[in-house]
Amino acid sequence: MKKGFLILTCISVFNVFSQKKTTEKAKDTLKTEVVEVVTTYNPKIADANKITINPSINLLEKTKKQPLKYTIFSIPVASTFIPKSGVIKGIDVGVREKIYGNFVAVGFGNYTSPYFETFLHKKTDFQSEFGLSAKHNASYENIENTVLNSDFSNSEMSLFYKQDARYFDWKVSVNSERNHYNWYGIDQNYISNSITRFINERQEYNFFNAIGEMDFLDAYVDKSSLSFSYFNDDFNSKEILIGLNTDLDIPTSFLRDNLKIGTRVEYLNGSFGSNYAITNVLNYNFFTVRIAPEYNITYKDFAIKLGAKIFTSFDGENSITNFLAYPDMKIQKALLKEYLQFFGGISGDLKTNSYKDFVDENPFVSPTMFITQTAERFNAFVGFNGVLNNTISYTISASFKNEQDKPLFIKNNSKSDGTTTFSNGIVLRGYEYGNSFGVVYDDVKTTSIFAELNYEFSKRLNFETHIQFDNYTTSHQNEAWNLPKIQANFMAKYKIEKWYATSTLLFVGNRKDIIYTDIFPSTTSTTQSIPSFLDINLNGGYHFNDKFTAFLRVNNILNSNYQRFANFEVQGFQLLAGVTYKFDF
Repeated sequence: MKKGFLILTCISVFNVFSQKKTTEKAKDTLKTEVVEVVTTYNPKIADANKITINPSINLLEKTKKQPLKYTIFSIPVASTFIPKSGVIKGIDVGVREKIYGNFVAVGFGNYTSPYFETFLHKKTDFQSEFGLSAKHNASYENIENTVLNSDFSNSEMSLFYKQDARYFDWKVSVNSERNHYNWYGIDQNYISNSITRFINERQEYNFFNAIGEMDFLDAYVDKSSLSFSYFNDDFNSKEILIGLNTDLDIPTSFLRDNLKIGTRVEYLNGSFGSNYAITNVLNYNFFTVRIAPEYNITYKDFAIKLGAKIFTSFDGENSITNFLAYPDMKIQKALLKEYLQFFGGISGDLKTNSYKDFVDENPFVSPTMFITQTAERFNAFVGFNGVLNNTISYTISASFKNEQDKPLFIKNNSKSDGTTTFSNGIVLRGYEYGNSFGVVYDDVKTTSIFAELNYEFSKRLNFETHIQFDNYTTSHQNEAWNLPKIQANFMAKYKIEKWYATSTLLFVGNRKDIIYTDIFPSTTSTTQSIPSFLDINLNGGYHFNDKFTAFLRVNNILNSNYQRFANFEVQGFQLLAGVTYKFDF
């Protein structure tokens, strides 16, 4: 409307000025009027103003996007080689089997060997899970050429309950074991058959364990667990172990990545009814605190771990307190991408030995052992690993370890002269005929060379082998008792359609033990050599369908009567067959 009024006014003014130049005429009687022109306004999108203010969002430190990093740290070579089953990659399983959450397996073998194993679990709609697992493996027939009972049985059971909460997950589990063995390894050339019927060689171990675990989400405390264990035997030996483990994940302003701190508080208390000389009761208790900070970084293609292990240990029986600190550093670099990688490092540790640990390694120990801690002063290692042609992977490493008070199994001296079951008027116990083992401690330096090779011959056939050489230097003992200098393991795994098979070959070199020249408490002795052995085993089966499987296990195929420990021969050719049934609730 304003636009129309302005145009009309301009025209009127122009008209007035133009008329002044003309000859004066009679006045016009037409009056000037204001005309208002009203039009409809149709706005366009281009006439709109856009909002140019951007919203500001402040993110919490923990919710910011973190750079993704990949670091790989190799495990140092252990001083005592334990052949592992290995992980076979690239097996072509054909038609994918249906996965069931529960199974029951039963079997039976020679040496009157029943076998049972099961795992049952159930998930609920409230993000919880509970389950049960049980296993029983036994042999009730004696080993050939043994005059004492040599049967055994192993039973274990576990219950657990797991709950997924909003800020953390928690799990409670209860575990128990009951194991029966016999001290059957007497020297039959020394002990008369007339007294063996009076020997009570039976030993039984009982174990109970309760664990509570918490796994936190987005918290400074990563996870934490509290465990309680109780272990005893038929000779009034008792042991209690309480441990609290907590892993912290702490962000820092001066470090790019979070600082990880592992902590452990441990209390061990135990006692034996007597020592081997039956002169006094053996008690032991240790309280240990460990703090292990760790920081992982990547610098110019180097994956670096910087850490330390700090210990405070109190020996309550001897009133001794120790403060120890060890490095925990590792480094790795790819020299030729995935084909060749270098790794190395140095670390140390403090291990609290326990009666339960010794029994797991050697069930024929006597309940008369002195228990103390082992300090790994340092463990330096270096090595290479990688792959060749995508079918062969390898690891080669070397390590040097220095241990203080390393435990070594050694045969106990017999208290019988071979013709009597008494000593100083006291009836001998079943482990006092030179048929059990004690533990001695020594400062040992170990140099190890380890090699591992994996070969994927095809998608159905794979090979894996390990070999380790160890050289021991002792400080006080004549030998590193019962430790072999060479160990090797070879495994082949094959699977086609419904058939599967795994074969393992285990070789253990010569070991040394002691021979006493007189009855206890004689200290005069010579060295006994325990021959090396080769053990070949086969495990295979046939899948009838997704639920039913028949399995066959053949151990010690060569039927070798080798000795795992001095005078303790193993079972010969062993055959066990059974079926497995898988199902869902």
